[in-house]
Amino acid sequence: MLLADNWLSRRWQARQFDCLPMIIKQYFKDFIALFFPQTCVGCDAPLVRGEDLICTTCWYHMPYTHGHKDARNVSARQLWGRAQLEAVASYMYFLDASRVQQLLHQLKYRNRPEIGVLMGTKYGEILSATAPFNQIDIIVPIPLHPVKLRKRGYNQSVFFAQGLSSSMQRPVVAHCVARHRATESQTQKNRYERYENMLGTFMVSDPGIVTGKHILLADDVLTTGATIEACATVLLDAGAAKVSAVTIAKAV
Repeated sequence: MLLADNWLSRRWQARQFDCLPMIIKQYFKDFIALFFPQTCVGCDAPLVRGEDLICTTCWYHMPYTHGHKDARNVSARQLWGRAQLEAVASYMYFLDASRVQQLLHQLKYRNRPEIGVLMGTKYGEILSATAPFNQIDIIVPIPLHPVKLRKRGYNQSVFFAQGLSSSMQRPVVAHCVARHRATESQTQKNRYERYENMLGTFMVSDPGIVTGKHILLADDVLTTGATIEACATVLLDAGAAKVSAVTIAKAV
């Protein structure tokens, strides 16, 4: 009995020793967080242990569209008659001075591409259980023009697509569509002006990759839909069987 007790005691001590680096690491992280707290990208509130990038309160209050549940949702209706899309959905509504505006600003202009991955991962979990989104073959992020890509340093839609891929278990094909013409800013343009601005912007660099495939286009914000319309059109012309589209947000 004494030998057994000694053995159990040594095993317990060994396990405590094995856990020591993890405990020290957590104490160190907590110490750093005390002086340099990580804050929520949606509301700037300090994050607590277990929260990543976005706080629980923001997740709860996000303006979700639930568009994936309705084939006639507002995002899909916006593109009716313009491009032959299988399905369209947006994760959230984009409102001025909102949490969504704040996190998308961080994603696009404050070098926080990890926000795109998180949004894609979360939305992908929903879409992977929703037809026809769970029937796609590949995910194609809307490309940036090379000049804008060099200036920003990354394409936010690629990171959104990577998050979708991790949840939906479908590959990202980022280079099958190229943006070969730089366009003017779309911000101050109306729907028709945006459409004209996007004409001839995209080209399919390798039709063999898209032929016969159901493609999921991924972008950050759906405004007038001109960008998705133009990109979907060239993919269908190149032989894609179907094109669906999802965005992080839908402008209201």
